[in-house]
Amino acid sequence: MSDLFSLKDHVALVTGGSRGLGLAMATAMAEAGGTVVLNGRDPKTLDAAAAKLKARGLKAETAPFDVSDFDAATKAVAAIARKHGRLDAAVLNAGIQHRVPLLEWKTEDFQRVIDTNLTACFVLAREAARAMIPRGAGRIIMTGSIMGIVARPTIHGYTAAKAGLAGLCKTLAVELGPKGVTCNVICPGFFETEMNTALTQNPDFTAWVKSRVPLGRWAKPPEIGGAAVFLASPAGSFVNGHMLVVDGGMVDMA
Repeated sequence: MSDLFSLKDHVALVTGGSRGLGLAMATAMAEAGGTVVLNGRDPKTLDAAAAKLKARGLKAETAPFDVSDFDAATKAVAAIARKHGRLDAAVLNAGIQHRVPLLEWKTEDFQRVIDTNLTACFVLAREAARAMIPRGAGRIIMTGSIMGIVARPTIHGYTAAKAGLAGLCKTLAVELGPKGVTCNVICPGFFETEMNTALTQNPDFTAWVKSRVPLGRWAKPPEIGGAAVFLASPAGSFVNGHMLVVDGGMVDMA
């Protein structure tokens, strides 16, 4: 059974991997035996995150680039595949948030959120597929959100992007599946991450979360790790085009 969830000899790129959910997924994948390549915009933050993993005897490298710099992203994926001779998984997690009422949204802010949260996933998935198709195997895993399924006010760009990932995932799944490459989306609920600091520090919002989530609490980042390992490992070999919701039951609550 342990081999079913093993990532031994696997190489996985994790964007937005220096903190939050990205680092939690990368940590779990490294603990499962994989080599994780952490991506982020700040080399110092990446180096610190990788150093903590390596201090535990885990395999970690870094690839600093901005996912919304599509040329840099394209070159980085190619470099990782060239260095290792393979790319087994691409966890496309990097994302940004912008919260303001509709009439205060600027078009450039909407485009910035879409570029980072949706278009970058398309570009990175395309480039990952280039490395995966010749080997007849690979896993593309995107971080969506329950906010792509349900919605709250003020986060128009974020919700549009996360909903877009669902459609992108399905087209990739049906096109790449016959080539041995799967694509799935992990949809987290409310996790205690840096992106949600303003919300976790808001007593009223926290009370709302606890009232809506059947488990009655915010999720902790490590609780996302198992989903990533499952989808990247042999255990998830026949899962394709799926939205895996990790939200403590919130979406299903009547």
